[in-house]
Amino acid sequence: MKETGEGVATVDLRLDDIAFTGTALYRPECVLATAAGSLYTSDWNGGITWLKPDGGQERILASNPETDFKPNGFALLENGDFLIASISDDGGVWRLARDGTLRPYLLEVDGERLPASNFVLLDDHGRIWITISTRREPRSLGYRPDVDDGFIILADDKGARIVADGIGFTNEVALSADGKWLYVNETFVRRTSRFPIAEDGSLGPKEVVVEYGAGIFPDGLAFDAEGHMWITSIVSNRVIRLAPDGHYDILLEDFDPDHLAWVEEAYHACEMDRPHMDGIKSRVLRSVSSLCFGGPDLRQIWLGCLLGDQVGYMASPVTGRAPAHWHFPW
Repeated sequence: MKETGEGVATVDLRLDDIAFTGTALYRPECVLATAAGSLYTSDWNGGITWLKPDGGQERILASNPETDFKPNGFALLENGDFLIASISDDGGVWRLARDGTLRPYLLEVDGERLPASNFVLLDDHGRIWITISTRREPRSLGYRPDVDDGFIILADDKGARIVADGIGFTNEVALSADGKWLYVNETFVRRTSRFPIAEDGSLGPKEVVVEYGAGIFPDGLAFDAEGHMWITSIVSNRVIRLAPDGHYDILLEDFDPDHLAWVEEAYHACEMDRPHMDGIKSRVLRSVSSLCFGGPDLRQIWLGCLLGDQVGYMASPVTGRAPAHWHFPW
């Protein structure tokens, strides 16, 4: 499916409607919500910050780190533990217990050491999907339109193995409601793609759902109950609603045109680096990277930001689809 361009938004979102919660959060790149009213965010202090239903806030930090542990995307498990992708050069996926005990979950796959790791997803079948954005080191060398060395790992009762390779900076993944497709954001080739999922978990040939234009670097991914994908774009602070046929609407954006033009120039010159990611100019959002639905009826949107110290939230005009961890008692 090919790009259909920017349609006229059918959903009304406004920057001024965004409120914020949390105090002194440290790089809340990923956000997860549960029916119990909890909100969890990644914490670069070395763990997870738990925003409790009663308004309290608690850091669940690794008490025994033997690695440079930099939490990025993570999954909540039924017993309350977390599986966390570490985006440091040490990389790997780690299991953090609520008492702070940290132990390795996956450090290599198919004989290959895991580099900086991006995201972890628990699906409705209890399987774990892991994304590695790029094998390039430093990782910022993957901020290129020609990047093609990201991959996806599946871990299930058969073990862990690479099920897709050659991806253009693999970011968040999500399964379709029927479980037949795995969707993925390829951030720096600026597209959302999908793979058919076989019964054994293997993935078929990749299909491109949409290729985005200037200013869109897709990162976070969540489904609503109508089968549309909600996608966040770093740098331009865009929230996009993507239909299954590839049509998308930009529902929200917050950027300085001159700054975004500077980033675009560097991107096309293959010179994009950390200053282009870390020095964004915006009014409200600070490089929105993650989105999830929450609230008692899944009619609230939570927004995690790479450069923020709080989590944004606002009412959702549509109901979100419940994730696998939604009814966990945490």
